[in-house]
Amino acid sequence: MTRKQQQVFKSAAMIAVFTLLSKGLGFIREVMIASKFGSGMETDTYFVAMTATVMIMSTLGSAMNTTLVPIFSEIGTKRGKAGKLRSLNNILNIVFLITLILAILAYIFSPLTIRILAKGFKGEQFDLAVNLNRIGLPIIIFLGFTHVFEGFLQSSQVFGPHAIMGIPYNAVFLIYLIFFAKNTNINVLMLVSVIASATQFLIQIPAARHLGFKYSLNVNVRDPYVKKALFLVLPVLLGSTMQQINVIIDKTLASELVEGSISALSYAARVNDMVISVFIAAITTVVFPMLSEAFSKNDTNEVTNILNQGISIIFIITVPATIGLLILSQPLVQLFFQRGAFSTEASIMTSGALFYYSIGLVPIAIRLMLNKVFYSLQDTKTPMINGGIAVLLNVVLNVILIKHMEHRGLALATSISSIVTSLLLLIDLRIKLGPLGIKRMLLVFIKTLLSALVMGFVVYLIYYVLGGVLPQIQALQLLILLVSIAVGAIIYFVLLMLFKVKELRFIGKAFKK
Repeated sequence: MTRKQQQVFKSAAMIAVFTLLSKGLGFIREVMIASKFGSGMETDTYFVAMTATVMIMSTLGSAMNTTLVPIFSEIGTKRGKAGKLRSLNNILNIVFLITLILAILAYIFSPLTIRILAKGFKGEQFDLAVNLNRIGLPIIIFLGFTHVFEGFLQSSQVFGPHAIMGIPYNAVFLIYLIFFAKNTNINVLMLVSVIASATQFLIQIPAARHLGFKYSLNVNVRDPYVKKALFLVLPVLLGSTMQQINVIIDKTLASELVEGSISALSYAARVNDMVISVFIAAITTVVFPMLSEAFSKNDTNEVTNILNQGISIIFIITVPATIGLLILSQPLVQLFFQRGAFSTEASIMTSGALFYYSIGLVPIAIRLMLNKVFYSLQDTKTPMINGGIAVLLNVVLNVILIKHMEHRGLALATSISSIVTSLLLLIDLRIKLGPLGIKRMLLVFIKTLLSALVMGFVVYLIYYVLGGVLPQIQALQLLILLVSIAVGAIIYFVLLMLFKVKELRFIGKAFKK
């Protein structure tokens, strides 16, 4: 591992550690929301209203993250530090105007948005969704500021604020839920969401000021870098829109099912997202600059090696996570969520969604990696087309599966769509680059799958067979669950060593350094 790679890994490791902490706090937040508000009409409405509020900036923000970092870097090289700071104020003011207009339009068209997102909402629930959506609209502006400061700081190799911003965000929720949520009011929860969103850009301001930032009312829409940002952002924006459409379709269809279906899907997706957001995001952060450097040197062999290494590490993490979630979906949901207003029925619904979401964990992670490869090639068209295919396939599968499986069918449709589109991306990359070492990837996959299946069998025996004959005391069952996971993990890594999976050595060395 070169010195540069070590530095990249250290940054990624810092992000991963703080992301894990943030996600942990976020998970506690979700558990407490489930405990205080349950899984019913109000939480369904809250999640739909939040989706309506943030879907614009989730899409635009993803595109901004991809384009602002290189633009600020280029400005710094050509115009110096003073020019970069001027551009920060210019872009910040332009983004404020754009997000303000978006927030006003979203306020006006809020009833239409809710009808599209949740056509099953009627009467009081529809009115509540519109009101919650309108309360949360300042989030659009705050997220705009967040992404601009993020692009500026990361272009200056400052990653700390990005790594820790989830901590104050979740802290605001936890303070409210622990000390002030005596009489649960879903409107107040949305107001708390707005306050929490503001902390994400406020936490970045001290670091920006340290680099020389002072706010000024500087607006120049004719700046060539503004035009370049708009040009670069469009294809990525379309690709991100495809992902949001999938979420919208799922929530729209779930709104016509029994109460709690939207909440069950949302809570299950949070559990699945823990693996993706923490571990896979860290891997892609490490791999992306390596790929970019290799492509700039036209070193196809190095590209293949990096891709193989990245996907092999993804297998090592996601394959056992998939098997574990398939076997333990219900006890894990009971452990994390089932308390207070979160009933046994809600737990069964959520664990059912989690089971089928878990099937898509491996392909979703691979797809994230492959998208990074295409972006390194400056090919944004292929991921965009692939996203369109994912939407069409998801719609067709939703219509077929929802009839017999209800909300679980929506989760399974997402997973099947991920499997197909990941394979299509891999085929496209094979055509574009030539041999990718797919046999080597398959060998690692088989080794990790066999190890994970043995792990899963042992976990099943300990938790369900041994745990089934022991007294059904909650503390004892929790202990059996933790023991089964710990023993399963040890067996899994021992088997990987016996199978001589060399990427395991890379992970060990990287963490050691």
